[in-house]
Amino acid sequence: MKLKILHTREKLILATIDVINELGIQGFSTKEVTKRIGVSSGTLFKHFRTKNDLLVAVLSYYSQYDNDIIESIKLKKLGPKDAIIYYINRYAEYYENYPAITAITQSYDILTCDPDLEGYIKLIAFNRSNFLKTMIESAQKSGEIRADIKSEILADIINGLHKEICLKWRLNKYSFSLRDKTISALKAVLEAFS
Repeated sequence: MKLKILHTREKLILATIDVINELGIQGFSTKEVTKRIGVSSGTLFKHFRTKNDLLVAVLSYYSQYDNDIIESIKLKKLGPKDAIIYYINRYAEYYENYPAITAITQSYDILTCDPDLEGYIKLIAFNRSNFLKTMIESAQKSGEIRADIKSEILADIINGLHKEICLKWRLNKYSFSLRDKTISALKAVLEAFS
């Protein structure tokens, strides 16, 4: 029984991601989610007390690999510049393998308008940005990246290029390699600041 509950819960999360991807956050409704997987609204609300609880679960699912990627970097003992490339590469691969999940990235601004979700979005965004900032500072100390630029600014540039390329990838119906274009742009930025 417990496995069935967990299985249904995951189906609801994945269906929510698909709905947001196809209809946008404005088109997201619990009715559409339940319709897609063939369950009642009672089943949905057995797993998630509110619509926002479901969205929190989606955000948790969306960010589930954050700590794993950081731990992989530590285990691999990568230098800071290589760690930055690895970090962005892993996200680009994740997104390329699961394009629908990028709808969450593209919905940050709208999701922060909801006070119940704002904290979760901030936590995800700040954790990702702070990791990059820390790696940039380490790269600056080791001489891999120039020290005359603020680490926060460079982290914003890297995050911005990743988000912009992801948006263009979505707008172009995934017609190019997100990973290749992102890594190429990242390497150009890092080279410019080396």
